[in-house]
Amino acid sequence: MAIICPTVTAYNLNDYFHQLTDSLRLSRRIHLDIMDNEFTPVESFSLNDLDQFPRQCQVDLHMMVKKPFDYLSKIIQLKPYSVIIHNESEVDHMYFSAILHQHDIFSGLAFLQETPIEYGYQIMNSFDQVMVFAGQLGGHSNQTDLNLLSKVQKALIQHPDVEIAWDGGINDTNIIDLINGGVNVLNVGSFISSSSQPQIAYDKLKVMIG
Repeated sequence: MAIICPTVTAYNLNDYFHQLTDSLRLSRRIHLDIMDNEFTPVESFSLNDLDQFPRQCQVDLHMMVKKPFDYLSKIIQLKPYSVIIHNESEVDHMYFSAILHQHDIFSGLAFLQETPIEYGYQIMNSFDQVMVFAGQLGGHSNQTDLNLLSKVQKALIQHPDVEIAWDGGINDTNIIDLINGGVNVLNVGSFISSSSQPQIAYDKLKVMIG
């Protein structure tokens, strides 16, 4: 069954709490972006400024950072539902995932558009989720490249039981193609957050995916 996760992309704590409140009205699973101004061209609010995550929802923490290990102790303290790191980050990916699993945190492995999925074959089975990142680092995208669905099929051949996520440009014109292509976690940003009626936008996608 496919899941729609509203995306929170905030550059300060006020925006974070505002977006979080809006997202919690829609879903019990959200996608939260953390950016470091190294891996990404912009910086989000600091993870260190948070005392906890809301426990009434599952938080998928998307670490768009160069060195995920710098954040590990804080991540363990906050204990999100899952943590997604990038194949392109400077980290021992398998070791990082193993530590998350020791603390009952699921792990995800994301791939930028230009990164062949084959680059992750040797480490992919250590992760619970594979995410195709089809967006823009540091911001929301209004379009997506469905040609990247080829990565989904290759990932499923390599790791048949893995959860498949998509991040970037999801809307009412492509969501069915994404689901039919094997995506089951849909991280939706601007289609919901930029809508004048976010609840209606979210409900429209929910009806479409059944």
